[in-house]
Amino acid sequence: MQIKTILVLLPIKEEQKHLLEQEALAAHYVYTGVDALDVETLQTADIIIGNPPPEMLRDVPKLKWIQLNSAGSDAYMKNGVLKDDVLLTNATGAYGLAISEHMVGMLLQLLKKLHIYRKNQKHHLWQDEGEVKSIYHSKVLIIGLGNIGGEFAKRLKAFGAYTIGVKRTLTAKPDFIDELYVQDKIDELLPLADIVAITIPSTKETYKMFSLERLNRMKKGAVLLNVGRGNVVDTEALCDAVESGHLSGAGLDVTDPEPLPANHRLWDIENIILTPHISGGYHIPETLEAIIDISAGNLKRFMAGEKLVNLVNFK
Repeated sequence: MQIKTILVLLPIKEEQKHLLEQEALAAHYVYTGVDALDVETLQTADIIIGNPPPEMLRDVPKLKWIQLNSAGSDAYMKNGVLKDDVLLTNATGAYGLAISEHMVGMLLQLLKKLHIYRKNQKHHLWQDEGEVKSIYHSKVLIIGLGNIGGEFAKRLKAFGAYTIGVKRTLTAKPDFIDELYVQDKIDELLPLADIVAITIPSTKETYKMFSLERLNRMKKGAVLLNVGRGNVVDTEALCDAVESGHLSGAGLDVTDPEPLPANHRLWDIENIILTPHISGGYHIPETLEAIIDISAGNLKRFMAGEKLVNLVNFK
């Protein structure tokens, strides 16, 4: 296939450029940041590697394929953003290490009351805050068992947890999962879990999946973690569930709305740990390396006319 211009929007190093350029030697590569991207540059692109602003894609005549640097792709799946013949692939598989470690960090902070001790430290207060909880022998329900959910399950299994996974379709059970189910079992499983971790994307089916009713089904004193998308959880219902004591806490790297307004009550609930959608990104170098590997592999497949990995299903 004849490809003239490949636009790369990643913060790529010189030695990493070679990994991409060797897969399409005749192409012209343009390297720029998203903030510096202009319409004229975008118009020349046959292939884009990275996440261009979706609103700039409505009239890019030559575009054949976008390799996203994110696992989430919902912004690019809206009607009118991409032409029907444009392929879209995401970076699923690149974020499991960074995000699963972030989830463990939030969970330990909540279970061991480290956020409370940090507040006490700030006020020079030497005070025992009482009983804490352990991951050991806890039941962990992981909603979404892709790369991120799987990596989190491995880490919790190493702590001695009993792991229960939920997927859209049933597959062979991996060794790090004790029980595996499909999504229609969620309501039966929620009352059993001490920890519920959500790693699923935003779709019509997952919108406010964790409603007031679902949150009330959770075990009293359980912890909720959400690193998928904020709108999978009813924010106001979650606030009520934690403030009432039904849930002992929540760790959120994603919120609804997002960015979270400065006057939202989520900020001030003591047992809700918030981070501003930063558990992924390029905060560890291994993530960018994995994205480049995925991109280079897909570029090789594209040039050979082979099926791409991480192809987004618009349905």
